[in-house]
Amino acid sequence: MTDWQPSARARERQAFRRAQHRRALAVATVATVVVVAAVAYVVATAPGWERARTAFFSPERAVEVLPEVAEGLWLNLRVWVVASVVGLVVGLLLAVVRTSRLPALFPLRVLTVLYVDVFRGVPVLLVLLLAGFGLPALRLEWLPVSAAFLGGLAIVLTYTAYLAEIFRAGIESVHPSQVAAARSLGLTRGQTVRRVVLPQAVRNVTAPTASTLVSLQKDSGLISILGAVDAIRAAQIATTGDYNFTPYVVAGVLFLLLSIPLTRLVDAWSARQGWRGRLRGVSGAGVIR
Repeated sequence: MTDWQPSARARERQAFRRAQHRRALAVATVATVVVVAAVAYVVATAPGWERARTAFFSPERAVEVLPEVAEGLWLNLRVWVVASVVGLVVGLLLAVVRTSRLPALFPLRVLTVLYVDVFRGVPVLLVLLLAGFGLPALRLEWLPVSAAFLGGLAIVLTYTAYLAEIFRAGIESVHPSQVAAARSLGLTRGQTVRRVVLPQAVRNVTAPTASTLVSLQKDSGLISILGAVDAIRAAQIATTGDYNFTPYVVAGVLFLLLSIPLTRLVDAWSARQGWRGRLRGVSGAGVIR
């Protein structure tokens, strides 16, 4: 049995693709260097650069405030995790209720539609203000009135509405033939939803759900407007007095260290599940890419 060898035409194609890749890489590198150099030149030659560098990029001040800002970021992380879990669970339940056709659930469907429409239409900042200052005015003994709790509650209310719509789109993306096939096999309505519809629906909306959770992670910093000492509030406190804004930059860098890896993971997942990912199994798709 002889070893297989590519034909001369196949070797020419491979060489052509490698040359294309090298040219594209060279052009991208040159373009990146030019843009970075231009931005650096404009910033370094700006009349107020020295003053801005001292006020925003002081290494000594950054090291000094890092522990306080990092401690505040821990609160943001806890709010993000709790809000994500609650939003995913409640959002999925709301989507199931809204897509159900049971007559007994009609009042719940109406309430779900109203809830989703209201909290998707009202800015999250306004929800935070209404929850942070309106709920304590009720003086309910069983309701915690800490800024972190009320801020987290406002974020949960807002993002649960968004997640409910994402899950509803996923449920409606499942072809009706899947439901018909499951019912013909003897599955009940509940079993069909639980075993056939929901697994496919959740898989279909994994990427947009993950993107929404990344946005939630960033918006967790809005709880600072209610007085919760998170990363942004800690940076604001550290800025008071000397008017050095380096703490804000430190807080921004910490948020980026969290959001950028999450964003890259979502992009990689989307590429793998989407059009580019499917091209990998197509013969000759390298030319298209």
